[in-house]
Amino acid sequence: MTAPADEAGDAAPARYRCAACGNLTRFDVVSVRRTRAFHHYSVGGELVVEEEQVLSETIEEVACRWCGSGSSVERLTAAASERAAD
Repeated sequence: MTAPADEAGDAAPARYRCAACGNLTRFDVVSVRRTRAFHHYSVGGELVVEEEQVLSETIEEVACRWCGSGSSVERLTAAASERAAD
């Protein structure tokens, strides 16, 4: 499944469903992100990443963790996501 992610800054991440086994909760997701972040180093050299902002994200692959299928995974619409959460 190759699909662009939602616009950068959207609050709700995508929800998925495996049509092969019905899984709604466990997926392996491979994505590419472009981010901007403030790197704060302590005097001792330890890094803390603060204020990370996702500028763009592309979902390259989604596979079902239960049955391993990648071709049967569907991205749910907002309405279907609400019904699945109930």
